[in-house]
Amino acid sequence: MILTLERYGVWLRTTVLCLCGALGIVAADTADIPLALALLVPALLACGVRLYALRRPRLFPLAVLWTLDAGVVVLTGLSQPVIGGEAADVMVEAIVSISVITFQHEWATRPLPGAALAVLGVVAYALGDVLSSPGHGPELIPLVRLLFLAGLSRAAFLIVRARAGAADRSAAVRAESRREAEVAAARRAAEREYLATLHDTASATLLMVSQGDGRDWSWLPPRARQDLEALSAVPGFETGSVDLAALLGCVPEGAGRARVRLTTHIDGPLAIPSGAGLAIFNGVREAVTNVARHAGVREAELRAWTERGGAVVELSDAGRGFDPTSVPARRRGIEGSIVGRMHAVGGTATVDSHPGTGTRVRWRWHDRATTSPAADGAQTTDGPGPRRTQAHAAVVRLIRRQLLYGAQLTVLLISLLSQFTLSLHPLTGYQDVYRPAWAQTAAFVCLAVVAAVSAAHLLRGRQIPSQVRGWSLGAVLAVSATGAFTLPPELLTGAEDWVFGLVGWHALFLLADLRIRAYAAFLGAHLGFNSTAVLLSGAPTAVESATMGISAVSICGFQLSAGVLLTRLLHGTAPAAGTAAAREEELRTRERIHEDMQRDHKDRYRALTATTVPLLAGLGHGALSPDDEEVRLRCGVEAARMRRLFAESDAVSDPLLNELRACVEVAEHQGVTVGLAVRGQPGDVPLEIRRQLIDPVAVVLGRTRSSARVTVVWTPRTVRVSVVGEDRADGRETGETAPSQHRDADAKVSVVRTARGGSVWVEASWSDSAVSEVDRA
Repeated sequence: MILTLERYGVWLRTTVLCLCGALGIVAADTADIPLALALLVPALLACGVRLYALRRPRLFPLAVLWTLDAGVVVLTGLSQPVIGGEAADVMVEAIVSISVITFQHEWATRPLPGAALAVLGVVAYALGDVLSSPGHGPELIPLVRLLFLAGLSRAAFLIVRARAGAADRSAAVRAESRREAEVAAARRAAEREYLATLHDTASATLLMVSQGDGRDWSWLPPRARQDLEALSAVPGFETGSVDLAALLGCVPEGAGRARVRLTTHIDGPLAIPSGAGLAIFNGVREAVTNVARHAGVREAELRAWTERGGAVVELSDAGRGFDPTSVPARRRGIEGSIVGRMHAVGGTATVDSHPGTGTRVRWRWHDRATTSPAADGAQTTDGPGPRRTQAHAAVVRLIRRQLLYGAQLTVLLISLLSQFTLSLHPLTGYQDVYRPAWAQTAAFVCLAVVAAVSAAHLLRGRQIPSQVRGWSLGAVLAVSATGAFTLPPELLTGAEDWVFGLVGWHALFLLADLRIRAYAAFLGAHLGFNSTAVLLSGAPTAVESATMGISAVSICGFQLSAGVLLTRLLHGTAPAAGTAAAREEELRTRERIHEDMQRDHKDRYRALTATTVPLLAGLGHGALSPDDEEVRLRCGVEAARMRRLFAESDAVSDPLLNELRACVEVAEHQGVTVGLAVRGQPGDVPLEIRRQLIDPVAVVLGRTRSSARVTVVWTPRTVRVSVVGEDRADGRETGETAPSQHRDADAKVSVVRTARGGSVWVEASWSDSAVSEVDRA
């Protein structure tokens, strides 16, 4: 915005100097033209150098630029006695007025040099006035008007800058909210992918080890090593595109009794984004594993083809089939590893199966930039592109709204101050020249009413309604016509004509939100009224035409340039600022997502290093044998813990019971008979507390091979979770066989373990108010 204002000021000052200087030369005597040119041409050259400095700012020190600006007003002021006459007075006042106004924009960030140039302009005008009228002092009113205009220009800049600052702050707050939402969404997506990967790799492997006895374990070491690699990879940073056909050619068929022979029919290549390609690949891999475990057949057909700018993959088998609606929510193979993965990348996955008819799984992904929303019941959500576009549009609207509001307040302030200071004096002082005087007074009151009504809306933070703007604009046009036809033509645009320079500001705050064409049309109508009034009284002389032309350029031209600047700010600067803000927000969001996902991955992997990673590493490199009963028990415990972890993401009314049931299901898969009893009314338990309450139960269930009983007791203040199962620790896990107690002082969770004979009883309890004494009975 600062650069736009500086360019606006230099170009406006140069344009006014050229036009008004040319009209002043036309009005000058022939003998005075060379000397006038000798003064005005250097001033114009100084403006030219100033324009060049806009393109090469580093070539010119600030002192040089200030000297060039000072030379413009000094040379212009000295030309007044050379040209002489009323035209010279009007020309010099017009050029100096525009200069002191634009200096506040050109030196917006350095107010002291701008103020010094304004004072210098006033001094130069006063000096020219004195030299042109020897023996008379300078007129006070024009000098006060110049200082008044400089102050208004500075105030206008401060108001617009304040609104721009407010827009930046609001945009920053909204950007922070969006960034937090996007980071949270990315972390949730990474968490889902992590859980799906954990389900497909370590959880499945450890569960098979815990259940197996006397199997062919040749497949286990390479799979355990692959699981370690999958868990150590950071999800969510796949970029570019992949050939889906090549990926599908790498889908593992398994080994030994778990091998599934795949018949493939793939129309390649299938280039799609890597995120979607990996989601399909991992989903197909999990589906092949499900065929080996549940279908009862060892053959499946894999097909892939292009469709409407995307890709479709289908895996079918002729196995026993199942009812997809009967699969419990706690089972993650379909919902998390297949369907969830595709939803996360904007695709769909469907499972079509019935008992006795086989199963068909279909993955479909379409490029949302070129196709309509996917079929097959896809849940359509905006991708990153549309979200960023919407965010950018919202930022642009916010900046534009704030700039528009600031500009309207600024122009309204200019209108009111000009009306009740600069315009009130000629209205009251020249009542005898108006024909009739009451019409001019009524016009003044009409403009005051228009300003008051508009201010009532703007000061309440509202836009001016279209109906109010319509009749207000009509009233302003009526005032323009009144001013033109109730004043003698020879006095138009002179000191007596307070209307000519005022109505344009009223129209500007009414039309500020429209394109510049509407405001230019109003100024054209305004000039048309005045030109018609002049022509009806006869053709003006060259000097009169030059004087009126200078007034028209300095007043209406300046007002038109202000409208052009406002349009530039609203439709040029605001989108550019919005684009810059959107790019910065995107960069910061990516950095935050990268940092948070890296940290989350490290935290997750750190949590696995104590238990899961050593097991997989031992199984993968032969340090641990799946034939060892203790190894299988440890795998069962870790499988139960992982299933509890998967259940944390379920939306259920009783999360504690849901996560307990996930552990119970793992034990039941291992042939354990588990009884589950719940007493009392469930309450809210924080996630970390649930983990500490359930983990001792998961350990006992994972090490039990016959039967177990789990009990949950709720009281108004306390929840107790206990389990009775087999004691297979043999002192190796805890080193204790006698009753023991562990208490976490911060979490207020107590754990009691009692072993008698071949059985073990463990109870974990938590109170949300105070730590209660644990009953050892």
